[in-house]
Amino acid sequence: MNSIHENFQNQGLVRPREGRLLAGVVAGLGRRFGIDPWPARLLFVLLLLLIPGSQILIYPILWILMPAEKTAVIPVAPAPADPTPAV
Repeated sequence: MNSIHENFQNQGLVRPREGRLLAGVVAGLGRRFGIDPWPARLLFVLLLLLIPGSQILIYPILWILMPAEKTAVIPVAPAPADPTPAV
């Protein structure tokens, strides 16, 4: 499963942390193909209407296969020492 996640991640297919409604699958697909999330959602629904019942299978499968976007780790600097001398 890790190799599938790595493959999807290398292709830019990740579920974003922001802009998601349910799991971020369609937002991730839209980002990958350069489409804003709302038009991507509309297109996804229209495509799924062409194949009845497919939405029950496709969305959960993509939810499992697409890795979540990793958060950026920001290094935290140590707190400065108190400049007043102890008496």
